[in-house]
Amino acid sequence: MTHRRMNQTMTQAPAIVPVILAGGSGTRLWPLSRECHPKQLLALVNEKTMLQNTIERVGALAEAGPPLIVCTEEHRFLVAEQVRALGKEAVILIEPVGRDTAPAVAAAAHAALARDDDALLLVLPADHVIEDYDRFVQTVRQGLASAGEGSLVTFGIVPTTPHTGYGYIKRGEDLGGGAFRVEAFVEKPALEQARQYLAEGYFWNSGMFLFRAGEYLRQLSEHDPAMAAAVAQAYAEKQHDLDFVRLAAGPFAASPANSIDYAVMEKANNRVVLPLDCAWSDVGSWEALWEIGAKDGNGNILVGNVLSEDVSDSYIRAGDRLVAAVGLSGYVIVETKDAVLVAPRERSQEVKAIVKRLQSDNRAEARLHKKVFRPWGSYECLDCGERFQVKRIIVKPGASLSLQRHFHRAEHWVVVRGTARITNGESQVILSENQSTYIPLGEKHRLQNPGSIPLEIVEIQTGSYLGEDDIERFADVYGR
Repeated sequence: MTHRRMNQTMTQAPAIVPVILAGGSGTRLWPLSRECHPKQLLALVNEKTMLQNTIERVGALAEAGPPLIVCTEEHRFLVAEQVRALGKEAVILIEPVGRDTAPAVAAAAHAALARDDDALLLVLPADHVIEDYDRFVQTVRQGLASAGEGSLVTFGIVPTTPHTGYGYIKRGEDLGGGAFRVEAFVEKPALEQARQYLAEGYFWNSGMFLFRAGEYLRQLSEHDPAMAAAVAQAYAEKQHDLDFVRLAAGPFAASPANSIDYAVMEKANNRVVLPLDCAWSDVGSWEALWEIGAKDGNGNILVGNVLSEDVSDSYIRAGDRLVAAVGLSGYVIVETKDAVLVAPRERSQEVKAIVKRLQSDNRAEARLHKKVFRPWGSYECLDCGERFQVKRIIVKPGASLSLQRHFHRAEHWVVVRGTARITNGESQVILSENQSTYIPLGEKHRLQNPGSIPLEIVEIQTGSYLGEDDIERFADVYGR
């Protein structure tokens, strides 16, 4: 035992390292949630995103340090920007590929042990809603003793309905202090079985955990040694990239894919469950969002520019246009710039089938919104047709696009607002509002904003192929 660890053990409990799992695509909340901008990065229940709400929730725990956030390559800059907007600190671990929650938590455990060889992990999905922060904090603190003694603690939500969309936890021996042994994890039940579970005092499986980082890795090594070895190697070969920690792609991809429930929790013999009664939801569908939201006198949640007549018990969300509804009851309507979803509320989870069809047809609506965020700003397609496309590009102050070229298109740039520094071949020019330039096909070029206000340009592309993959990068401050 190290001197540092001995002193820590005598004077205080191990520090809590929050681990926020921010991967996933949230397909059941399409068309608002998409692969490149999933639900955990959206503001669905208040003015902050679900990830930001999760960060603030763990910030209410005085025992918790800065969080470890595990996310995908594609979402890393959005995650970093949302952390920055809160004025918080976080370590962002990048998964090269998705391997479900068990490898993600293992990578976070290695990162936590690099900070503190006695660390406790508080594992939280980034896309849950918890309304009672005080109860959440109180229940986490209840679990510190069990986790400190080596138990794997999970938090069982006290159910309010016989829900068929959640897994359940069967409680076992009463350990005192509100804690119980876990007798079994059970799969999502049919309605009659769910009613029986409620009568017998089962809990909803929240997917939230508290345990020592070292104990989790020990259990993983015992129950899935191939996964444990692959993740250990991926962390050992990690690279620091700007503000991110990038796990090694080859070893991580070699890991089996599995959830923490199946890989560890269902097999371990030192499992403890603590009841958590805090108005919780995993927001797994539009119906779930309706269930937890503040409704008007007709049972409706109306977001944005919505007009309704004789409408009840519905969730209607307008993004860019007026949405008018007449004579509906129990419906979901969600409008975005390029898609509209209409479905009976109780069937809203079936939107997954629509997303699968979009994916199989390789349609952009499954992955991207019309407005696409990048680390330097954003772009939005305004119009497109055969051999042309018009975009609105916003570049943040001080930001820069990569030095690049295209093989199938030329570009015309018109500055609408701000100041642009443009590299065009061997020349460099400063353009201000109402000035323009032309980038020939195949020419190296770069767009930069040297000013203190956002730069807005209109880009007109012309050519035989206008896809985003027609790009060769020569230099990029974001490491892409």
